[in-house]
Amino acid sequence: MTATATGRLGTFDGRDAVVFERTFTAPITDVWAAVTESDRLERWIGTWTGDPASGSVQFRMNAEGDEVPEATYVIERCEPPRLLGIKAGDSAGVWTLAVELSESGGVTTLRLSQVIEDPDQIESTGAGWDYYLDRLVTAEAGGDVSSFDWDRDYWPALRGHYTDLHTDLRKRLGAG
Repeated sequence: MTATATGRLGTFDGRDAVVFERTFTAPITDVWAAVTESDRLERWIGTWTGDPASGSVQFRMNAEGDEVPEATYVIERCEPPRLLGIKAGDSAGVWTLAVELSESGGVTTLRLSQVIEDPDQIESTGAGWDYYLDRLVTAEAGGDVSSFDWDRDYWPALRGHYTDLHTDLRKRLGAG
């Protein structure tokens, strides 16, 4: 498998973000379920526990080994089946994410934006989102995500693209 870097600089709610898109030949409600229901998330990224109505859930990624701790994901916006906005924080920093869905002619487009809280995160998180979103597409098509190899196909293979985005953003921000 040869992975492709798809992230680009964009905005979400007027803030700089790295933006990714994927398309699915599926109804918007099905794609919404794939990104919000714990048993569907488990197929490609992780699981959550808790009560979303409380405003947060505990999330654990499942493709990064057993040592990854649970993190609290605060649900900032939830407008089914079109928009989910979450914020999380861990030792690596703060993560502000938005998933926007739109449907036209039986095709649903997923747009994931990671707001850039720290430009230095782009180099590592960009390739990570390509990895996870490719797993999502494969899982939703009924494929086997175990064939995805982070170390061979994504990191450091896609690093150059995200290093360039990081450089472009720092120039745009006047930081060099």
